[in-house]
Amino acid sequence: MSESPNDSGNELEEEIEHSDGEPDLNKVAHIKEDDTDIDLTHARLDEMPSISHVKSLETLCLRQNRIKKIENLEGQSSLEDLSLYDNLLTTIEGLDDVTNLTILDISYNKTKKVQNIDHLTKLKKLFLIKNRISKMENLSTLVNITMLELGSNRIRRIEGIETLVNLEELFLGQNKITKLENLDMLINLKLLSIQSNRIVKLEGLEKLEKLEDLYLSHNGIEKIENLENNTKLSTFDIGSNRITSIENIEHLKELTEFWCNDNKVSNWGDIDKLKGLDKLETVYLERNPLELDDRAGYRRKILLTLTQLTQLDATMTRR
Repeated sequence: MSESPNDSGNELEEEIEHSDGEPDLNKVAHIKEDDTDIDLTHARLDEMPSISHVKSLETLCLRQNRIKKIENLEGQSSLEDLSLYDNLLTTIEGLDDVTNLTILDISYNKTKKVQNIDHLTKLKKLFLIKNRISKMENLSTLVNITMLELGSNRIRRIEGIETLVNLEELFLGQNKITKLENLDMLINLKLLSIQSNRIVKLEGLEKLEKLEDLYLSHNGIEKIENLENNTKLSTFDIGSNRITSIENIEHLKELTEFWCNDNKVSNWGDIDKLKGLDKLETVYLERNPLELDDRAGYRRKILLTLTQLTQLDATMTRR
């Protein structure tokens, strides 16, 4: 059964409580010189341990601690994956020597600025969920990045990513963005998730011809439009907007999932516009006037028209 992926859903708004108690120094004591993978998750650490004796470290996981500063990474040039998810960091720093990083996760911290990562040109994935970032900046040199996650911050504008031509997945949910813009150069983008923002117009996607998944729920969009070049779309989520009509969608022949729940669609004739989408399997239209004004006939009418469906709203169909 399909679920609408919310990259920066309501759970991101919850404040995380950090564990009390003494640091688990026993875990630190067991770090060996030949370790390539160190996992110190939930060890109640107040600072990053000294790991200068570790010679070939590739993965360092420090999730769910109380660390306030990135430090003690000198000489760790072999490090590829660093996770500081859920700590107390206020500044991105101390990464000068880890130039071979391909994955960096500083989600659920308190940093206000993207900084001191310009030299991490081998990065493939960067996670900065749930911080206090207000501007997309200092990202232009990360030309090899394929995934960028900036959900649940304070960003007001899409900017500073025009050089990221290898980007395939961009997550910007739960920010304060008002316009889809500055996306033209992201010609390899396959997934764009920008749910729970302040967007009122569907635009700026003309150059994204490889786009397969588009998530725009919980905005203020009034019209489905400007998708003429996005013919590879497979998932299109425009739920919880202000859509009054299903339109300009008949050409999306690769569409398998269409989410248009919690809008203002009232015309039964709009359902006919989905008939020619042979690959369409899942449709969400609940809590539109279509359902609210005809609860008894809603499901039967749609399934008689869209015989290709395997799921309507949260319920599987019988074929």
